[in-house]
Amino acid sequence: MRTLYHVWLSPFCRKIRILLAEKKLEFQTQLEPEWERRPEFLALNPAGEVPVLVETDGTVVCDSAAIAEYLEDISPETPMIGEEPTARAEVRRLVAWFDRKFNSEVTENLVGEKIIKRIAGTGQPDSSAIRAGHSNIQYHLDYIAYLMERRTWLAGERISLADIAAAAHLSCVDYLGDVPWNNHPDAKDWYARIKSRPCFRSILADQVPLMNPPKAYADLDF
Repeated sequence: MRTLYHVWLSPFCRKIRILLAEKKLEFQTQLEPEWERRPEFLALNPAGEVPVLVETDGTVVCDSAAIAEYLEDISPETPMIGEEPTARAEVRRLVAWFDRKFNSEVTENLVGEKIIKRIAGTGQPDSSAIRAGHSNIQYHLDYIAYLMERRTWLAGERISLADIAAAAHLSCVDYLGDVPWNNHPDAKDWYARIKSRPCFRSILADQVPLMNPPKAYADLDF
């Protein structure tokens, strides 16, 4: 069976886990604390980063963007990056928005500071970064609401990798209870729809050592 090397609250790993489940591709997960720099893992990915997908024949695919494109190629019957050039461009634009902009402005400032630093033993949380994360997430939730006023899903009329990437990041922050959902009802309604999909079940079952999520984290009705 294909194996996905991952870390619990990595949005990039979660993106691939959700995508594999949405495409109904069987896989097993292997926890890989990338900060340990295991030689065996570095042999799979010299960059030392998760996610890494290993197929049953030994094929290794690294980097969440490359893995997503690879899965789209091997499982085209469930398209998640759009079927026309303009649709694919919009999906990729929004995936980049969340994997780059949201990640640097929110995920790293909240999840990175509050959890990853503690687990990896890389220092104390930076309070100024945490304040920036709390401030920045408001803008991103407003943008999600703006898109949802005009579309059924973030990139158009069908669920896509854009929704998966956005939900992956927000689910990590939501594990901390740091998403102000009640101030952003349109974004909350969108998240509730994707949160209730079967592909999200394993994400909601995650348990990070020494830290439990708030009750609403796994509550489909918030």
